[in-house]
Amino acid sequence: MSTLPIADLLPAIEQALLHHTQLILQAPPGAGKSTLLPLELVRRERVAGRIILLEPRRLAARNIAAYLAAQLGEKVGERIGLRVRGESRVSGKTRLEIVTEGVLTRMLQQDPELSGVDLLIFDEFHERSLHADTALAFALESQQALRDDLRILVMSATLDGLPLERLLSEAVVLRSEGRSHPVECFYRPWSRQQRLEPQLGAVVLEALANHTGSALVFLPGQGEIERLAEWLRERVGPEVDIAPLYGRLDIRAQQAAIAPAPAGRRKLVLTTNVAETSLTIEGITLVIDSGLERRAQFDVRSGVTRLETPQIARASAVQRAGRAGRLGPGVCYRLWSAEQQDRLDEQSPPDLLTQELTGLMLEAAQWGSRVEALPLLDTPPAGALAQAQRLLTSLGALKGEQQLTPHGQAMARLGTAPRLAHLLLRAAELEAEGLSGIVADACYLVALLEEDLRGSERLGVLFQRRCGALHGQARRWFERLGARPGEAHGQWLGLLCALAWPDRIGRLRSGSRYQLSGGVSADLVEDHPVTGAPALVAVNLGQNERGSRIFVAEPVELGELERLLPELIGEREHFAWDEQADRVRAERQRTLGELVLGSEPLSALSDEQKGRCLLDGVRGKGLHCLPWDEASEGLLARLRCAAEWLPEHPWPQVSDEALLAGLEQWLLPNVLGMTRLEQLKRVDLVAALRALLPWPLPSVLDEQLPVYFTAPTGTRVRIRYVPGQAPAIPVRIQEMFGQASTPRVAQGKVALLVELLSPAQRPLQITADLAAFWAGSYEQVKKEMKGRYPRHYWPDNPLEAMPTRLTKKRMEQG
Repeated sequence: MSTLPIADLLPAIEQALLHHTQLILQAPPGAGKSTLLPLELVRRERVAGRIILLEPRRLAARNIAAYLAAQLGEKVGERIGLRVRGESRVSGKTRLEIVTEGVLTRMLQQDPELSGVDLLIFDEFHERSLHADTALAFALESQQALRDDLRILVMSATLDGLPLERLLSEAVVLRSEGRSHPVECFYRPWSRQQRLEPQLGAVVLEALANHTGSALVFLPGQGEIERLAEWLRERVGPEVDIAPLYGRLDIRAQQAAIAPAPAGRRKLVLTTNVAETSLTIEGITLVIDSGLERRAQFDVRSGVTRLETPQIARASAVQRAGRAGRLGPGVCYRLWSAEQQDRLDEQSPPDLLTQELTGLMLEAAQWGSRVEALPLLDTPPAGALAQAQRLLTSLGALKGEQQLTPHGQAMARLGTAPRLAHLLLRAAELEAEGLSGIVADACYLVALLEEDLRGSERLGVLFQRRCGALHGQARRWFERLGARPGEAHGQWLGLLCALAWPDRIGRLRSGSRYQLSGGVSADLVEDHPVTGAPALVAVNLGQNERGSRIFVAEPVELGELERLLPELIGEREHFAWDEQADRVRAERQRTLGELVLGSEPLSALSDEQKGRCLLDGVRGKGLHCLPWDEASEGLLARLRCAAEWLPEHPWPQVSDEALLAGLEQWLLPNVLGMTRLEQLKRVDLVAALRALLPWPLPSVLDEQLPVYFTAPTGTRVRIRYVPGQAPAIPVRIQEMFGQASTPRVAQGKVALLVELLSPAQRPLQITADLAAFWAGSYEQVKKEMKGRYPRHYWPDNPLEAMPTRLTKKRMEQG
């Protein structure tokens, strides 16, 4: 191990830790930052107190702990300790604890000073897990307020795109260049119009045939791994062992995948990005990279976290390829083109920007802070924070501005997802109220739900099948609730799921579509065993381009929920517009979220309530249902033109969208007490629109964009205003004689388009420049019109002629 690249940097690291409390270390995979560095700190006793090493993945944490303990000739639990979810191996001798899965966050919550801990190491920070971001934020606040001697070391394979030096402003930055061996890359783009596995399998066979050594094949998820393994088993030679490797695999199978291939054999490890960093698999000289990863993306609108399969970032591609060059020169096959490689994003987006933030908000509230006030590398999305606050408030965990309730404090102490914590605590209360066996069902259910549920099943069937294997995990929840372990029968599953997902209680609409209490609708996947159930809870939701889809569900009786979980039931007065009857409908509704369980009519409505319901009808039908006439349409056009031509004034927004959105401001006062659309005929739209204008805009509008133009003869002509076009006036040519300049509006900024008409009111010429017309085109017009209208006045010099509305005879008589 002393030959690892990080060895050369150890003296500088030790000096930095001796004189500084913040250190940033960049070192590529294989440099020894996860193994040699913490091992030497323990061996040399360079740190007085305990060291906590945070690993983002359980698989890496277990293997690093086992490896380091073996280097010391010890078992895990002595100087090298391990704490992951459901497993703790530490003792009084432990100097280095390797932790993951939010364990460090729990340690900080329980003891913000981290008594006895001198150094926190954040490994593989470039992966930007939500747990790592949260723990680092808490650690920095602890360092600033409570432990100015606490040392923090953040390690990353790359610092590109990570503003760590801004967050850790006092940090010393050290870099290890590493000594990885050269890796030759070949590009084999795959067609997305065909299945991935056969195309990837063909590249695997090519790599095995042309090169020696074992291979590491990167795929996005378990499903692809299993399908590729099945495809390859009939096609690889007998000397090749196929070994899947992913997070849900049991520990024994994971260890078998990581172990070196026996002498004379080759190993083909099919893995997710769990093997991208922190794991070294001996004998790997080949990497075949699909270029894909499974990534969670939270949709705020639907409240659904969907799994996407995007292209990996450039940093991931470099790290994956580097696995082939750990022990010697290697080869990497990439299932994309060299041009695509140049266009890859630098880094994958962090969990903080893509995942549900309910857990983070609960942690922050327990910490005594708002999420927005935490020292985080990125600003969390406002929509995701708002959704998290709504959910935690509905679960009774928060009140006001992210303030923790006693129930919320109990939820936070349980150390599981907020929904599941609420489920456990309410189960304990319901058991005390007489629901026998519900705590046992809850503890086993939470143990099951903490797994990654796959497939399309009824939860109850999955529960009965897996229950026997969940004793150990369930016992942990019995202990945390202070309850005696019992046998689970699964009779309360629907009710328990409703507690965890009050926003996913669904009522059948038609076929396989359910309306969910959260306000969205979702379809059961095809041939789901729960199809046809009158009501259910959607436990596992997905999403595609067609909408939300339900994979795992459990039937539930709405009447039972209403009887046993009264906190889920609400009451509201609902005023709406009845489209069929074209009138106001008002009722008192009994609701479960957005589901209406029952209603009764309301009769005593105020005039304002009636008017607001009528506005709903206007919104549904559109502005065209209002009694528009020439005057109101003209005023609306003038207002829109005024905003365009006189922007220095604060004109109100009067687009169709703005008017519909603001009906309460301008239309409501004029429809109070109305209940039918036909009554809208009485509304004075001109007065309603003018009421939007603050002083002195009414007079500005009338002066600068007048309704009429007065011709030299005294004739008043309505100006035609159209937004985006020049205003126009139709006027007989004789009435404009002597008019040298073109009339203008809007402080003289906008010329009127003059539509000159014949004596018979037919168009002759359209001009925005009267002087040019008189000097040019008029002569030709005069020749044509003089013979057609001989009784009318056609002067040779129109600029010196008197304007008139009369014929020549009447002019002579006049």
